[in-house]
Amino acid sequence: MAELTMIEAINEAMRQEMERDSRIIVLGEDVGENGGVFRATDGLLAQFGEGRVFDTPLAESGIIGTSIGLAINGMRPIAEIQFLGFVYQAMDQLAAQAARIRFRSAGRFSCPIVVRSPYGGGVRTPELHSDALEALFTHSPGLKVVMPSNPYDAKGLLISAIRDEDPVLFLEPMKLYRAFRMEVPEEPYTIPLGQARVVKEGDDVTIIAWGATVPLAAKVAAEMQAKGVNAEVIDLRCLQPLDIDTIITSVEKTGRVMIVHEAVKTGGFGAEVAALISERALFALSAPIVRIAGYDTPYPVPSVEDDWLPNAERIAEGIHTLLRY
Repeated sequence: MAELTMIEAINEAMRQEMERDSRIIVLGEDVGENGGVFRATDGLLAQFGEGRVFDTPLAESGIIGTSIGLAINGMRPIAEIQFLGFVYQAMDQLAAQAARIRFRSAGRFSCPIVVRSPYGGGVRTPELHSDALEALFTHSPGLKVVMPSNPYDAKGLLISAIRDEDPVLFLEPMKLYRAFRMEVPEEPYTIPLGQARVVKEGDDVTIIAWGATVPLAAKVAAEMQAKGVNAEVIDLRCLQPLDIDTIITSVEKTGRVMIVHEAVKTGGFGAEVAALISERALFALSAPIVRIAGYDTPYPVPSVEDDWLPNAERIAEGIHTLLRY
């Protein structure tokens, strides 16, 4: 096995899938000559040529609209939205077209596109570059939403997304692109969409996270372990489809739940998780569900983002709050 960063694992997944299937193309702003703003597509143009890897105008609606047309006519596009905050320009194409093609055509057409996009804070980007907008897409039936937290999952989940017959949003936490390396198999492999991962087992508190908040939650859980608190950490990996069974199994064991995400708190996907827990495991709870999230403001200027984002202190305080009940 090779030790890869997340960005290297993503690049390898695309390269191997493009070698396997000539229908796969890559398009987006700067994905060709520059290899992507984060170099996720580095080397693909040289290997596969301009017919399969090409730069587009700065027009997100055009990128996704073109991808939809290609997909329903037999191609398998991987489209990059350079930063997730730019996706508003393509919401009509995603929510009203890509998500509905199978339903609208009574199964005659599918729309096998993957929309990759970096998101999230902690890297000092300006407004609209760091927004975590995953909840917008979980509210659009027909779209699958994937958010990896490490290089191994990034490769396996991206390959599954590319092979899927329906549109998948593959959201990549910028903070984790080069944060650490881990062993990743050199051969292609898949991780089923909709299967959560138990990062750490425990029986005192359940911490549910996704994306960049997963290693943060795991770090706090390890620190709390030394103080006698045994927290279980669950990485959702996919928000749609959601592995609710793994969540409920953990909640019934611990009786205390914390949900951690970067998106603003109001209307965030954490609220949906909390509602599902209340519907299916209310009487297993020994304390109210705690949510640690971004504050209800636009993403802040870089000088204060460390206080705006979930951090170790806020998570530890939330655990202590749960244990007081």
